[in-house]
Amino acid sequence: MNNRTSGSESQDVIVVGGGIGGLATAFSLRQQGLSVRLLERAPEFGEVGAGLQLSPNATRILDNWGLLDEVRAAGVEPKRLVLGDAITGEKLTHLPLGEEFQQHYGAPYVVVHRSDLHRILLEACREAGVELQTNSTVERVETGSDSARTYLSDGTALKSQVVIGADGLNSRLRSHVVDDEPVCSGYVAYRGAVPISERPDVDLDEVIAWMGPGCHFVHYGLRQGKMANLVAVFRSPKYFAGEADWGGPDELDTAFAQCCDRVRQGLDSLWRDRHWKMYDRIPISNWSNGRLMLVGDAAHATLQYLAQGACQSIEDAEVLGSQVGKHRDGESVEWEEVFSATQQIRAPQASKVQTTARTWGDIWHVDGLARSLRNELLATRSPNDYKHIDWLYGA
Repeated sequence: MNNRTSGSESQDVIVVGGGIGGLATAFSLRQQGLSVRLLERAPEFGEVGAGLQLSPNATRILDNWGLLDEVRAAGVEPKRLVLGDAITGEKLTHLPLGEEFQQHYGAPYVVVHRSDLHRILLEACREAGVELQTNSTVERVETGSDSARTYLSDGTALKSQVVIGADGLNSRLRSHVVDDEPVCSGYVAYRGAVPISERPDVDLDEVIAWMGPGCHFVHYGLRQGKMANLVAVFRSPKYFAGEADWGGPDELDTAFAQCCDRVRQGLDSLWRDRHWKMYDRIPISNWSNGRLMLVGDAAHATLQYLAQGACQSIEDAEVLGSQVGKHRDGESVEWEEVFSATQQIRAPQASKVQTTARTWGDIWHVDGLARSLRNELLATRSPNDYKHIDWLYGA
């Protein structure tokens, strides 16, 4: 893999960031016949973390791209989504994910290891002819009337028609569009992925979230049922007390102390040498500046309560690619129209996901009377009622 390029070479598109969003964007644009170079600052391509959920708004796109079969083969297709009470261990409501669900939305619900989805997208980019470049830290981008230049930390300047910033929550390129910072929720996540033999209590037919006061616990199967994925999220008292060293394992067990045995036993399978502090971004309607456009978490980082991080990035990629097809004349792409149309389609939906995820997180973590009312409402919900999710999963 070539890790350097001369400043005289020019691409149609440079994509900054080699995560799931960057790879999806590079693949989608390459499918439109554009020359695409993807820059990743790490020495190798890879993805950290454990499981992620792909709802039909993403799996429909993966199907159109010819990648869904491979994703299905790498993952698990659960039969239902379940919400339960972490204190009592009672299952409150569920959403069946079988034939009726798939016919309604035109695609399945799949859970997959993050590294497996990343590998599938990376190989798809290679086969499509995306130029993949590692060890490339982007310092800044300058855009002109007909081109852009991307400046790397080693002094290289790369010329392209446009630059797509897919550099994540802590995006350096976002500062070219808006002056803001990530917003801390005060919550922290601990994850674990272990052989299913170590967690026989994990039902492979379910993705279940146990909701508790200031905490929740999620588990489901991965890799064709060979692995169990577990996630514990809790509100850090140290953060809200203003302490700098917050979210450590000393807070983990205390946060779940009042939960039922089934939830507390799951904590034993978590990695305690690492954790993820939970941030999002304030929604913005403009994702571009000149010939630079943001996508994925760089544009609309969201909290995890709707399981939409990867899904929204895939939607960005698909819309951006489709708009290239609609706003081109031969070899010439009207990038101003492409960016404008993509934002008009995607920004309202992505912003709604961001704000709804915050609200959903509040609902999950209530206590007292609010918890009782939440549980009663969920327990009386019809399992096949789609009216509250059509906006998210529908075409």
